[in-house]
Amino acid sequence: MVSIVRMAQPDEGGAIDHPRPERLVRGNPRRETWPLYETADGVTSVGIWACEVGMWRIVFAPNKEEYFFVLEGHVRLHARDGAAVDVRAGEGAVIPAGFEGAFEVVSPVRKHFVVVTRPV
Repeated sequence: MVSIVRMAQPDEGGAIDHPRPERLVRGNPRRETWPLYETADGVTSVGIWACEVGMWRIVFAPNKEEYFFVLEGHVRLHARDGAAVDVRAGEGAVIPAGFEGAFEVVSPVRKHFVVVTRPV
């Protein structure tokens, strides 16, 4: 039977990590991820993510993209060409496949995310 997956905050803690040292621009923020759903083929993953203030470089593969919706806080995405996009609580954004730049957490953030990684 197929059932609906709620995007509710789990009671237990999520998986903790930090950006890789070679990607750090500022700080060394603690990141916490709660994976809530993944398709059987592994193409789509959905969950909740929280992070402290900091900034690190990101490179999305040509087959990977992410939609996210900020529940709390403020993030800024910096493109390689210098353009920046702010996304605050109550707003969503898409990081397109092939994006290269930096991800900055301006104020502590909690977001829902949907990542799609298509087979190559």
